[in-house]
Amino acid sequence: MIVYTFDRTLNGLLSAVFDAFSLHEMPEALLGAGDPLPLFYDRIHEVVTDEEKAHRVWTGLEKKLSSRGLHVISVSYLSELKELDIHLFKYICKVFKYTGALSLERNFSDEDVLFCTNTCRRVHHEALRMKQFLRFQKALDGTYLGVIHPDQNVLPLVIEHFQDRFNDQCFLIFDARRKYGYYYDKQAITRITFAEGQALPFDLETGKMDEQLLAENDKIFQVLWKTYFKAICIKERLNPKKQAGDMPRRYWKYMTEKQ
Repeated sequence: MIVYTFDRTLNGLLSAVFDAFSLHEMPEALLGAGDPLPLFYDRIHEVVTDEEKAHRVWTGLEKKLSSRGLHVISVSYLSELKELDIHLFKYICKVFKYTGALSLERNFSDEDVLFCTNTCRRVHHEALRMKQFLRFQKALDGTYLGVIHPDQNVLPLVIEHFQDRFNDQCFLIFDARRKYGYYYDKQAITRITFAEGQALPFDLETGKMDEQLLAENDKIFQVLWKTYFKAICIKERLNPKKQAGDMPRRYWKYMTEKQ
């Protein structure tokens, strides 16, 4: 068994594809650095991420796949699923070897194509939920803060949606799970992170902004929103099971009406 290890970035995976073709071999396992190794293996190849190699592989994919096929690769990788790595690796390798009449990206009888396509759909579904369930708080300086904790790394997929929707307002959307966010200053979007141990203006667990930083009118709006949400509830039509299906509980802790 040949095992490849890489840094679990997309460029790292593309570099692994380049190495596999250069070495004329196909690894049976593709693991992240530090992952447990299989009990039995013949050789380990440590993939060094190389942007030039990754670019060459991606350029080759652009010649072989449609924009939809490229989209499946880039979006599915945002899922961060470890089990996706080997499927996506094999999918990309097959793209360069495939000679069938049917386009490979639509050949859903292939387990790797199907797995990657379904993963892409799940990422898009998570992105849709972020658009639906994100709640903002207004700071004293007028900046709006939204905290999310998605299963997949969907923030890059939704940020343009909020830029278009709130293009005349400053806002920060922060992924509490991955410890990074995007800040919009009415002109451009900037990716931001906080240093380890740095005091945050909000609580990562609850997403609530520090009371001293919260705008006074936002406190009133939060009370009004909770009152409205409670008032429109028809007790006779309560269906907790359906509500949990439409609005999973894992999103509730950051939603004003559920606090």
